Amino acid sequence: MARLTKKEALKLLQQADTLELAEIACAMRDKIHPQGYITFVVDRNINYTNICQVQCKFCAFYREEGNIEGYVLTVEEICEKVKEAQEMGATQVMLQGGLHPSLGLKYFAQVFSKIKERFSVTIHSLSPPEIDHIAKLEGLSIKETLLRLKELGLDSVPGGGAEVLVDRVRQTVSPRKISSNRWLEIMEEAHKIGMESTATMMMGSIETEEELLEHLEKIRDLQDKTGGFRAFIPWTFQPAHTALEGKKISSIRYLRFLAVSRLFLDNFKTIQGSWVTQGPQMGQMSIYFGANDLGSIMLEENVVKAAGTAYTMEKESMIQLIKDTGKRPALRDTLYNILKVY
Repeated sequence: MARLTKKEALKLLQQADTLELAEIACAMRDKIHPQGYITFVVDRNINYTNICQVQCKFCAFYREEGNIEGYVLTVEEICEKVKEAQEMGATQVMLQGGLHPSLGLKYFAQVFSKIKERFSVTIHSLSPPEIDHIAKLEGLSIKETLLRLKELGLDSVPGGGAEVLVDRVRQTVSPRKISSNRWLEIMEEAHKIGMESTATMMMGSIETEEELLEHLEKIRDLQDKTGGFRAFIPWTFQPAHTALEGKKISSIRYLRFLAVSRLFLDNFKTIQGSWVTQGPQMGQMSIYFGANDLGSIMLEENVVKAAGTAYTMEKESMIQLIKDTGKRPALRDTLYNILKVY
């Protein structure tokens, strides 16, 4: 199939029959993944601080410095969370937090070194805005910061902070966060030093469909250049308790966009369905719209929960949910190596 243009993708998104769109997305997924596995990972999302100077309008999790509800986890508190996660079968931990005005390399050196010393887990942590923030605090370039973090134990970079990679949108929902070009620059630098990453999107705030496709084109172009993205993970804006407010987008809009993403991102092996924001049933439905991965069973999640959405999933439930679609559940690691097939 010829590579989709943005114009063609927009036509599919707006006009294609829903079941036909799902069918062709699944056909492409099955061509890329003929073994029929739907994968998932066991990990823990550890939010090391909720103190953030960026104060995005879509976020209900952050607190300003000095707020009585603000916190910074100690190294020992983080290690206790990692210990609990590993005992529950986690192979990955994701440390993400607010842009704290004084948390620089010294803090992450202590955290990462202690984790690597005590546990056998992948550190898939620090989104591009956090890396940019650390670089500014330390007076270092992005490359120097990434190399230092890699030395300290950072293995992989999550795609957080992307929202929609169009500055018109960003200037409204996160005006104090890095630009779309800066996000892409940081990902490119990470890929250049051999540190792979994921790409994400927060859809359903104020963006247009054309802007969603502009986001897809930007990450597809960077993937052509570096090949460093492991997966694309679209998730939906949760408006409760946020300054942005608004309404949740419909599940069918999410699923249709997921299918178009599978078709447009022909150089991405993995498209992840988001049960964390859509719920287990819609996570299951995403398999019928081209997803080949359902992410993590999420031993801990605080950011989406702060916006009023709190879905949970046991490992056994994930396995059964996938089996019920006729696909084969497979436990994976951060690198998408298959650890066990159920």
